[in-house]
Amino acid sequence: MSPYLYILVMAGVTYLVRALPLTLIRRRFKSPFLRSFLYYMPYVTLSVMTFPAILSETGSVVSAAVAFAVMIVLSFRTRSLILVAACACAAVFLVEMIPGVVPALQP
Repeated sequence: MSPYLYILVMAGVTYLVRALPLTLIRRRFKSPFLRSFLYYMPYVTLSVMTFPAILSETGSVVSAAVAFAVMIVLSFRTRSLILVAACACAAVFLVEMIPGVVPALQP
């Protein structure tokens, strides 16, 4: 099979998933439950995709938990994404500098 066929099929499926709701649903939703569900859906999806990566990408679960706690506190206080990300990275770095937190790498 040609890679161009794969790209064409992928583009068609992506277009259908995005275009069908716009063409089939023309009126606003009146249900408060459905409106709030659709409003919070991007945040929930981002959280579900990000949380496992937070716990698995560091050297240990301890440093990941500390970084997660730093992220939660700073995100409620400052609401600056750059500051939160930088402080979480610094927290992981500092925790992993403590001897005994991260197991030594085997050669």
